[in-house]
Amino acid sequence: MPELPGTPGQADLLDQVLGLKTGDFLSELRRLRPEFVDGAEICRHAVLSPARDQGLPQGLRLALAARMARLNRDDALTAIYDQGLKNVGPDGLQAKIATGNTPEHADILLAAILRHCDLITLDPRHAAKSDIEHLAAAGLTNPQIVALSELIAFVNFQTRITAGLRLLGVRG
Repeated sequence: MPELPGTPGQADLLDQVLGLKTGDFLSELRRLRPEFVDGAEICRHAVLSPARDQGLPQGLRLALAARMARLNRDDALTAIYDQGLKNVGPDGLQAKIATGNTPEHADILLAAILRHCDLITLDPRHAAKSDIEHLAAAGLTNPQIVALSELIAFVNFQTRITAGLRLLGVRG
């Protein structure tokens, strides 16, 4: 496996989002637990560009990631995902998804994905088994539901980690 950012002395995505440089207090604090730094990078690669996309292409994944970062009001993370989406050449639908809007002509499957993504991002305590059933009824397979759930969980984890680290930086 190629070396990933996040190893000692290297900046990773969270350092980039937070504007940290090697030697900064928060960067060094994060590296006290290198398995978390490396693990976050490995997870990011796995959910955004997996070897098998399960029918959820990278452009859609990046659009959803940008959407969730935007819904969480994390401007720096939003900019990273917007740029990633731009780099893969989004179609008009993906670009609209990334803005947080729901396209007027979204089919049942896409509408269910967006609804679920927004629910888990904005109001996770109200998610229920019926919401997973709604995804299946819209046509997602079990592997697609798992892949979507991993993506949603990871991006929301990222926004919470960056928010917490920003607070530590203010106090640090």
